[in-house]
Amino acid sequence: MTTALAVETSADPSCCEPSGHPVLTATNAQESARILKALSDPNRLRLLSIVKAGDGGEACVCDLTEPLDLGQPTVSHHLKILVDAGLLEREKRGTWAYYSLVPGALEAASALILGL
Repeated sequence: MTTALAVETSADPSCCEPSGHPVLTATNAQESARILKALSDPNRLRLLSIVKAGDGGEACVCDLTEPLDLGQPTVSHHLKILVDAGLLEREKRGTWAYYSLVPGALEAASALILGL
């Protein structure tokens, strides 16, 4: 036995018109996803917090492994993701690398989330 489904259509032609609200372009969506992916890991959120709270708003990579109880290669991997996402910047001083927040990056990430 076949059952027919009734589909109700609207007589109002404006129901299918675009809203006129701005939407993300494909490029903007990819950039936004990269930032949100970087923020989606608890260890990376902790790294941002540690760097932000550091003296002068920066932290040496040598000071980042112990608080997270992670090995240096894992911390370096997380830091690279944060740098690639534009959230942290890296400065080499001698044998050590120092990380600091990119000015305005966290505010931009917040605006991105609120704008979705």
